[in-house]
Amino acid sequence: MNLEKITRIGCIALGVVGVIFLAIVFVSGDDSIKMAAASGNYGAITPIIILSQIILLIAIIVTLTFSLRAIAKDKAKMKNALKSAGLFLVVVIIAFVLSSGVETPMRDGKVLSALSSKLVGTGIRVFYILSIIAMWINGFSWN
Repeated sequence: MNLEKITRIGCIALGVVGVIFLAIVFVSGDDSIKMAAASGNYGAITPIIILSQIILLIAIIVTLTFSLRAIAKDKAKMKNALKSAGLFLVVVIIAFVLSSGVETPMRDGKVLSALSSKLVGTGIRVFYILSIIAMWINGFSWN
């Protein structure tokens, strides 16, 4: 059995399972699902959510596996990947240093710690820095 055949059988099996779970939701009906959810019973929806998480996990594992294998086979690709990862790490460190953390009360009564606040600021700054770099590389063209 080759990889294409295994992949096709796996996709068909996951599709059939998804259709079965969808049929269960349709048979249950909106009103009964809402009533069950109000009492904390998510039995009709949970299988679809679990299936989607499994499919997402499979997609992530397959993507990472084949990407890393392709990078590992070529030294030039490996060098470029390490440069890019290093530059990304530099951007994250710069954004972390520039961010400030302040304890912040939340709406639900909990408190966001100073470190968590600093990490949120870091994420926002990383986004801004990478956006500016991308626009600069593309010559600030909006087309």
